[in-house]
Amino acid sequence: MANLLFYMALILIWVMLLYHMFLMQGGYRHFQTFEKIIPKWEKNMVDLPTVSVFIPAHNEEVVIGQTLKAMSRLYYPKDKLEVIVINDNSSDRTGEIVQEFAGKYPFIRMIETKPPNRGKGKSSALNEALYQSESEIIAVYDADNTPERMAIWYLVMGLVNDPKSAAIVGKFRVINAAKTWLTRFINIETICFQWMAQGGRWKWFKVATIPGTNFAIRRSIIEELGGWDVKALAEDTELTIRVYNLGYHIRFFPAAITWEQEPETLKVWWKQRTRWARGNQYVVLKFLSQFFKLKRKRIIFDLFYFFFTYFLFFFGVIVSNVLFIINLFYDLQLTIGNVSLALWVLAFLLFLTEVMITLSIEKAEMNLKNFFYVIFMYFTYSQMWIVLVIYALYLEIKRVLFHQEVKWYKTERFDQKGKGGSL
Repeated sequence: MANLLFYMALILIWVMLLYHMFLMQGGYRHFQTFEKIIPKWEKNMVDLPTVSVFIPAHNEEVVIGQTLKAMSRLYYPKDKLEVIVINDNSSDRTGEIVQEFAGKYPFIRMIETKPPNRGKGKSSALNEALYQSESEIIAVYDADNTPERMAIWYLVMGLVNDPKSAAIVGKFRVINAAKTWLTRFINIETICFQWMAQGGRWKWFKVATIPGTNFAIRRSIIEELGGWDVKALAEDTELTIRVYNLGYHIRFFPAAITWEQEPETLKVWWKQRTRWARGNQYVVLKFLSQFFKLKRKRIIFDLFYFFFTYFLFFFGVIVSNVLFIINLFYDLQLTIGNVSLALWVLAFLLFLTEVMITLSIEKAEMNLKNFFYVIFMYFTYSQMWIVLVIYALYLEIKRVLFHQEVKWYKTERFDQKGKGGSL
């Protein structure tokens, strides 16, 4: 029995490792080619659509000023652009700071959430803004984001030139990457996710996942879908599945870049990532239970990816780790013997190779310091994810069994310049 479990665990782990190697190759190819189409697409940027940028904000005085400074510099006709900050039951200076910017920039305005949307989380805030706006294109940014000047232009460019795209997804980078060992790990993780997962999946399968920030979606699509799901902790992943079910695709276009803040302490990271894991587990269980009702069976690919990531892969890792530890104290008579050690070393080298090749895309990240961080990351940060996913699954099962209400956790922000945000 122990041998069977161990073999199953090894198969699950290696399927994921090889799949991510495949994605890495696709992501690297996408990196080499995605800019070639821009000159052709530029020619069609004539009769531009109107754009509303939604920024949900709950107690964001630490970061909202820097975000709105970035918004004020966006390259897009201001008569066709509006930036809407959704002040969601804030008790700090968020509203005051936003009003300062609104007084100086006519295309920036603030709305207040109202019952039943007030204080319910990001999805409810976005639905409030949807109800109070009319633009053809909706872009979403978190309150800690500082998009580069051309970000909206490139997101809209993708939608204008690709009629089959319901949404365009940009690339995000970590603005506080050098702050702590944790932010350095997250920076590496972020680059790998963007290029391995998003770039590779788009290159090979024409599939991408809507993130929580730096994306644009057609109003007609989001209205047809009835807005955002207020029960989903990972509203972005949930929206992705519904978009594909309508028959559209989502394009990854990394020319649109935003810089975002990441957790600087383990406590904040744990809460944020637990929400992410629970949200994705909710999405998998929600749509797998509706499998036979789904119109577009192609989205099963995405569902299987998340199911494999948050259930099968972590199950394999947990089983292999448990058997390894037990075998240290009690001989389980595992027939695979020393081969398991060789496979473990090979898996580590494969991980190291994948990450370093991906980091080479961002030339500033390809250095000796990050090489050692990647090694350290494998034995620490990557293992922390295992414990976190188990904990998230426990919370999600508990929520379902006891019919608990979903509670949104807003990620704590950190002051990057020793001051709040103002003009």
